[in-house]
Amino acid sequence: MFKHYMSAIVILLFMSGCVNTGNQTLGERRQAVNDMRDLAIADIVNAYPSVKPKLSDSPGYAVFSNANVNLIFASFSGGYGLAHNNISGKDTYMKMGEAGLGLGIGAKDFRVLMVFKSETAFERFVDTGWVFGAQADATAKATDKGAATGAEVVADDIEIYQVTEAGLALQATVKGTKFWKDRALN
Repeated sequence: MFKHYMSAIVILLFMSGCVNTGNQTLGERRQAVNDMRDLAIADIVNAYPSVKPKLSDSPGYAVFSNANVNLIFASFSGGYGLAHNNISGKDTYMKMGEAGLGLGIGAKDFRVLMVFKSETAFERFVDTGWVFGAQADATAKATDKGAATGAEVVADDIEIYQVTEAGLALQATVKGTKFWKDRALN
């Protein structure tokens, strides 16, 4: 069983590092994250039209590309993204890692948009980056075919929206997620 967990961690570390290939310049790596942000926001606004005014009215938002693997009793995720401060206009490039306990199996690639309802919540997120919550979802999707459904509960003045790009998963977990500043891109 330990080999399976270690394999999942290695896969996620590889997947979360895909945006930071050594052959790209710093500007190209930042642009790859910016492109992901733009596509993710477009997909999420398409799925949840009510989020569009919340984006511009909020003190800030964060967008992440995330890959998740769930192996029976444990869930692991890794990804990258950025937090945008609507007041200053500054982007903070970030990475993320997630671990959870619960029942499930599968893997999925998804995008997450967090809209912050207060400046304090946004600043705390960028500075400390911890988010705890619970998640339940069912995913069976490849490109535009299939479907995904899910729900996520997070407190602390943060609304979360998610769209699944691809994957096959059935899980219910309690999880903790750590977000941190990407020293290479900031």
